Amino acid sequence: MALSLYVDTARWRAHQKSVIDQFPGIVPVCKGNGYGFGHGRLAEETTRFGSDMLAVGTIYEAASIKDWFSGDLLVLTPFRRGEEPVPLPDRVVRSVSSIDGVYALVGARVVIECMSSMKRHGVKEDELGQLHAAIEDVRLEGFALHLPLDRTDGSDAVEEVIAWMDRLRAARLPLHTMFVSHLKADELARLQQQFPQTRFRARIGTKLWLGDHDATEYRGAVLDVTQVVKGDRFGYRQQRTAADGWLVVVAGGTSHGVGLEAPKAVHSMTSRAKGVARAGLATVNRNLSPFVWAGKQRWFAEPPHMQVSILFVPSDAEEPKIGDELVAILRHTTTQFDRLVDR
Repeated sequence: MALSLYVDTARWRAHQKSVIDQFPGIVPVCKGNGYGFGHGRLAEETTRFGSDMLAVGTIYEAASIKDWFSGDLLVLTPFRRGEEPVPLPDRVVRSVSSIDGVYALVGARVVIECMSSMKRHGVKEDELGQLHAAIEDVRLEGFALHLPLDRTDGSDAVEEVIAWMDRLRAARLPLHTMFVSHLKADELARLQQQFPQTRFRARIGTKLWLGDHDATEYRGAVLDVTQVVKGDRFGYRQQRTAADGWLVVVAGGTSHGVGLEAPKAVHSMTSRAKGVARAGLATVNRNLSPFVWAGKQRWFAEPPHMQVSILFVPSDAEEPKIGDELVAILRHTTTQFDRLVDR
């Protein structure tokens, strides 16, 4: 019995097609844990729909995925001089975000990142003049812009790309290909219309693989059920139960990512209030689990273990049975499943 990821394969692939149709020349992204599906599965899907390039996060991911995908691999983490050497085939394209990085990659295929309003990494405008000499000894695959998801200042993503196109053109640098992240389909179309001699390629991960939430579902199998009455002691720390009910052992623990939560950007008073409430409940050992039974998310009876979680289900709910599966509301990018089931 396992923590399973169920995939409505026809629906999932229909969503993939809708994204591919909107973004001609798409570069699918497969990084981290493969958006919850695993590197092998996403490499297989990318081959199936015929993309010539797959973007990965690191050189280590490229070294692994090269055996599953035969096309070009674009490494998104920029090269840094002195990094650990990893044997990679010639079809691997390195991202570079500095002049020094370009000089260090003699003979390599490279994509040069420009510094966007993300302010994460990239070649700056005042450095463009130095690129002429630097790119003579590399095989330039294009330039790239990683754009922010939100624009709280009201600025226009297309205008930011246009500004960089103008800078690159003024510096007399080749503009045959521009890789972009976080543009909408209509924004990409506007750019392609304005710059017909440049091929714009959207690097897309989340929207492609996770854009249809109802196409996938995690479920944890019930492994054991023990009836308890109020005041019974249980678990590693021998806490007392607060009411009558059942202790339910379900597949899915910390090794799967259960109980892990990435920090969130808080924007509203409502979300702040919810955060304060959760923190207050945690101080009295009340932590809501991601597992749903009888229409409600159930509380952890104690912190999740490595491979299982123990939940408390009160006596006013239906008793779970061994072999039942509980839907689990989990974040794909932090979850490792035991098995993937195509439906």
